[in-house]
Amino acid sequence: MYGVLLLLHLIAACIWTGGHIVLSVVVLPAVLKNRSAKQLLDFESVYEKIGMPALVVQVITGLLLAHRMLPDVSMWFDMSIPVAHGIAAKLSLLCLTLLFAVDARFRVIPKLSQEGVEHRYLVDMAWHIVPVTIFSVLFVVAGVSFRAGWLL
Repeated sequence: MYGVLLLLHLIAACIWTGGHIVLSVVVLPAVLKNRSAKQLLDFESVYEKIGMPALVVQVITGLLLAHRMLPDVSMWFDMSIPVAHGIAAKLSLLCLTLLFAVDARFRVIPKLSQEGVEHRYLVDMAWHIVPVTIFSVLFVVAGVSFRAGWLL
């Protein structure tokens, strides 16, 4: 069971992180240069179909993997336990990701859908995309740390 959970977690991480890297490095510069909310919304509508399920798979498998490593959930934030460092890091990154996603979904994206979008809303969206991309890479680093011992 561990192998299946880990495989699903890694595939979902590839989708989530890879999609955000493409969004940040390829799509976002073109969106800002062309001042085109449509380009951003087109990418989001396609990527969301695979990216959001990938995030859900990551959360579920991540919680199950964390539970296998440290079955007492109350110990996940006990920093005297080395394996809790990685679990706490990943849960913290998840909370940050969710905060940025909720703000983008309810405050920024509705403004991007309006006719004659102002450039400042595209910049505001960039201030959401770049940190979430950084968080996604840090998720991978934290995940590797379980094997490499970086956060332990």
